[in-house]
Order: sequence, then C-alpha cells, then structure tokens
Amino acid sequence: MYPFVETIRIEQGRACRLSYHNERLNATRRHFWAGCEPVCLEEYLHLSPDMDGMKCRVVYDGTGIREVTYAPYAVRPVRSLRLVYADHIDYTYKSTDREALNRLFALRGEQDDVLIVRRDLLTDTSIANVALWDGAGWYTPRLPLLKGTHRAALLDEGIIRERDISVEALTAYFSIRLFNAMIGWGVVELPVSSIVLNV
Repeated sequence: MYPFVETIRIEQGRACRLSYHNERLNATRRHFWAGCEPVCLEEYLHLSPDMDGMKCRVVYDGTGIREVTYAPYAVRPVRSLRLVYADHIDYTYKSTDREALNRLFALRGEQDDVLIVRRDLLTDTSIANVALWDGAGWYTPRLPLLKGTHRAALLDEGIIRERDISVEALTAYFSIRLFNAMIGWGVVELPVSSIVLNV
C-alpha cells in the first residue's frame, strides 16, 4: 500500500485549515489501520513567521508521520479544461499514488487540465475540487474524487453547496472555480465556455 499525504498551505507562519487536515488524516488512518492512535499534526510542523505561501507536504501511514517537507508554491495557470471520462477511478483517500490521475491529465491535449467525469457527473480536475456559478450560487459536485479540506471549509461556511452536476447541465452555469488546499477561493476562475466538451 502506498503512503498517504496531506498538503497544507502555510501563510505568514500559520498552517491553514489545520483542523480539517487533522480530521482527514486521522479518518484515513482509522479506515486502513483500525485502532491506531490519533496523530496531532501540529506536533510535527516547524513553522516560522517568515514562511508565507509555502507548501507543507506531510507523508504518513499506519506507523505515523513519515516525512514533512516545505517548499515555495506558485499556482499553475489554468485557462481551459478538457472533459475526460473515467467511470471507475477511485481517489477517495489522498494517496501518494497519483498514477491514475496522471494518466487522465495526459489526455488534456491543448488544454491546461482535465475535468474528470464519472458516471456522467462532474467530479474534480487532476489537482483541484471545483465549483460552478449558476448566477445565484456556487455549487460543487456532490461526489468529488476527493473531499478536499478547503472544500469542507467552504461547505461549512456556506460559501458553496453540493449538487449533482451532469455534463448536460453545464449549459446552466456561467463560471467554474478551481480550488484546493493551496489554491485560494477565487484565485482560479474561468468561464464554462472554456471547457472543451468534444472528448
């Protein structure tokens, strides 16, 4: 089994949404290693006030935290998406094994990323959760590939709501936002017209 990973954004020496990362990490460990002791991520992070816009990568398994690394982070520009279909992909748990996602990303053609469709419903891009604007509210797919920590926070704050979004329903939306632990809400937004449907 591959180890699992949490990716945490560090802003001004502070770990963003750390409670959500703790919750997901420990839920994953309980699922695969019943009875394991809970882990408190805060005990493993060594932060300083000068750390800003940094990516903290925590690798773990049933034995505990295996590795913590820090690196500068820059958002990769995304201006277009290509729909790709993958009915049987499963990325419920954030694993270091991204081979299936990488294979789908390789199908992007001239677009910047892929928007993955599973059983005719939108899920995620290769690296981010998504939300779509219908003129009145932001809606995120009810069944994403991965229930991201930023997604969980936005749901708790009432900024986004869950909904099944089919490929056919895309015409009802105007904009799509990509977000994850490292990409802030509203940083990457593009028109729905930039999604290439002819797959």
